[in-house]
Amino acid sequence: MEDLLSVTELKNGAAVNEAEAWVYDLGELLREHKGADVLILDVRPICDWTDFFVIATAASYAHLDGLERHTKEFCRERDIEIFRKSSKKVSMDDGWRLIDLGRVIVHLMNKDARDFYELERLWVTL
Repeated sequence: MEDLLSVTELKNGAAVNEAEAWVYDLGELLREHKGADVLILDVRPICDWTDFFVIATAASYAHLDGLERHTKEFCRERDIEIFRKSSKKVSMDDGWRLIDLGRVIVHLMNKDARDFYELERLWVTL
């Protein structure tokens, strides 16, 4: 797991809340499925509505679909609730998928969207 990028480390390796217990497993899952530049961003010091962002880059739209599917399967297996499920069909040219898990928000993006929005830079500089 040392290849997994993280902006802040967990305090003394102890889980402070439920999200910490599985957020790094989710990041590792995305890496195993070839998500690029997987980043777990601890936003607790600057945000009160979520604890972590998990950001990963997909190589193609099919890859984006696959990462989304694996993330949702991960959540089903661990009884993690997915909030604000969309019932509409995702456009093929949609380069950003957001999965709201409450204390963890997952951002799956293609390279163009990741480069354009620069979420890690935006949230680290707040």
